[in-house]
Amino acid sequence: MSTQRIRLWDLPTRVFHWALVLLVVASFVSGKIGGNAMVWHGRFGLAILGLLSFRLLWGVIGSTYARFITFLPTPAAVVTYLRGQWRGLGHNPLGALSVFGLLGLLAFQVGSGLFANDDIAFRGPLYTLVSSGLSERLTGWHKLSVNLLLLLVMLHLAAIAFYAHVKKENLVGAMLTGWKEVADDQGPPATGGGPLAFIVALAFAVAAVYAGSGAWLQPPAAAPVSAPAW
Repeated sequence: MSTQRIRLWDLPTRVFHWALVLLVVASFVSGKIGGNAMVWHGRFGLAILGLLSFRLLWGVIGSTYARFITFLPTPAAVVTYLRGQWRGLGHNPLGALSVFGLLGLLAFQVGSGLFANDDIAFRGPLYTLVSSGLSERLTGWHKLSVNLLLLLVMLHLAAIAFYAHVKKENLVGAMLTGWKEVADDQGPPATGGGPLAFIVALAFAVAAVYAGSGAWLQPPAAAPVSAPAW
C-alpha cells in the first residue's frame, strides 16, 4: 500500500497541547505545595483558562483535524472503530472521548477554582461573586475532581503507550511535528485555520482570561478609620 506524508496537526493545536501538559503539571505541583505557591497555582489556572478558551474557538474555526466536528465520538463511529473498520485521521473515536473528557474536566477544574478558597490566604479571583457556602462546596469539588483528572491522564498515557508498542503508531511524533505518514486513500492534509482565525481565537482567549482574573471587579471599599478618642 502506497503512503503519503501529510500535515495533520497545525501549529496552534500542537502548542496548545504541550502548553496544557506543562500547565497542568505545574498546577498540580503548586496545589500540592500550597502556601505561597498558591499564588502561582492561581496564575497557572488562569493560563489554563486561556488555553481552553482558545481551544474552544479553535475547535470551530481551526484547521481540519482540530475542528470538533471532525472527531465527534458518535455511537456509530465508536462501533466502527471497535470493529477495526475506522480509517479516519486525527483523533480516533475512543481518543476523542478521552479528549472531550479531559477538556470538560479541566474546564470544571478551572471554573470551580475561580471561586474557591483555602481558608487561609488564597481566594479565587471571582470569590466575591458567590456566597461563602457555595465557595466551600466548589472548593471541595475542585479538590475531589483532581483524582478523576489523574485517572483520565493515566488512561490517556496508557492509550498512547498501547498505540506505540502494539499498533506501532507514533501519536506523540505527529503531535510534535504536525506530520504523519498515512495511506494514500486515508484522507487529505489539513486545511484552514489561517492567521485571521488564529487572531480571533487568541483575542477570545485573552478576553476569557481578563474575565476570569476579576480585574474588572470593583475593589472592596476601605474600612473607615475612626479618630482616636483622646
